[in-house]
Amino acid sequence: MTRIVAGSAGGRRLKVPPKGTRPTSERVREALFSSLESLMDLDGARVLDLYAGSGALGFEALSRGAGHATFVESDKRAADVLKGNAKELGFANTTIANRTAEAYVLAEGEEFDVVFADPPYAVGDDELAKVLKGIVPRLTQDAVLIVERASRSGEPAWPEGVESLRAKRYGDTAVYWGQVRSDG
Repeated sequence: MTRIVAGSAGGRRLKVPPKGTRPTSERVREALFSSLESLMDLDGARVLDLYAGSGALGFEALSRGAGHATFVESDKRAADVLKGNAKELGFANTTIANRTAEAYVLAEGEEFDVVFADPPYAVGDDELAKVLKGIVPRLTQDAVLIVERASRSGEPAWPEGVESLRAKRYGDTAVYWGQVRSDG
């Protein structure tokens, strides 16, 4: 069972796609959002959830006050689950893009304050690096990027303009934080 940890939808359950996704555990989401909320105010933030799966990260952000979340998921079944979760939770402030993360970040679009990237373990370092580099032009000043990977994968190659903030391991999972460098 996957559920929202805190906020307006705290305790509500999320449906999970039948296969091919690994929702971020409640323990990791609780720690991740505690750190995120100490770093920035989520109220009104524009959030991008790449490789969204069930949407646990984006929906958690919305529950905690984010203004809008865009979910990017290439699997049609998972995208349908995302639509159902948004409706069930009553979050109308969502956009669901059924396409690859790489195709999404290379298209023109809105800017984001927070980006979550939780790629399947099969996504290689080079592919992830292309996605992270592609999203940089669409990030606001001081935007935060959070990448979740298998602990054995190591820290992602942060693109120019993004500096590493921190890394934290949770068993087999590691969470890496990057932030857009402020000029000045």
